[in-house]
Amino acid sequence: MSAVILNGRDLALKLKEKMKTRVDALKARGIKPGLAVVLVGENPASQIYVRMKKKDCASVGIESYEYLRDVSITEAELLELIDGLNADERVHGILVQLPLPDHIDELKVLERIAPEKDADGFNPLNVGRLVAGVDSMIPCTPAGCMELIKLSGVEIKGKNCVVVGRSNIVGKPVSILLLREHGTVTICHSRTKDLAAVTREADILIAAVGRVNLITADMVKPGAVVIDVGMNRLEGKKVVGDVDFEGVSEVAGFITPVPRGVGPMTRAMLLENTLKAAEK
Repeated sequence: MSAVILNGRDLALKLKEKMKTRVDALKARGIKPGLAVVLVGENPASQIYVRMKKKDCASVGIESYEYLRDVSITEAELLELIDGLNADERVHGILVQLPLPDHIDELKVLERIAPEKDADGFNPLNVGRLVAGVDSMIPCTPAGCMELIKLSGVEIKGKNCVVVGRSNIVGKPVSILLLREHGTVTICHSRTKDLAAVTREADILIAAVGRVNLITADMVKPGAVVIDVGMNRLEGKKVVGDVDFEGVSEVAGFITPVPRGVGPMTRAMLLENTLKAAEK
């Protein structure tokens, strides 16, 4: 058996084609959707992400505003910048690239972003709305995971869903989204006993830990949907996920590759959140 590849890059391109139409409709009403990206410091990985996001915005017609600040910026100065973006009518979505320097409280920064402009979906108010099941900005990677599961055609309702990882960015919010679709959800983490016994029961398995080859073929139920959120850089700059792709592909029914899986969908969902804010 060989799994069907859930290609996130191809799906993201299809979604962005639809977004172009929505952007054109907004511009016809005199509204130019805008995304502001704030980057503090010179983290090479963050710089790459920011460049990719700028390119994504241009591909659908969203205005992109970059705010690059030195690592020496104070917390008060960063909060003042966010206040200005909250008040800027050109800006519909705000993203502050994480991580931030140690001298800046990330929670304070996330709380300061206006919930209606919170393109990353990390403001605690949006997190609370997500848990309550009301309309909110949804974190981009979990939203991308859900789109990829939808692409598989497998119905979530009634399925055993196992999430490996409990981060605020992926594990917790994707678990809530699966519950909203009536999945039966188990969250695993570093203290879960006999992880393999739990994952083998999963009809839908999401791995989001950041450990190379954490999920192997013997841990996967035949025919399962496997979503690999991991992004691990090996020597030689090769990027792999948390799932042993070659081995698991022989067991699973559907699987996402790394790269070209969850990553492009995460960026597409950032555009979706920005558009959603502009449309409101």
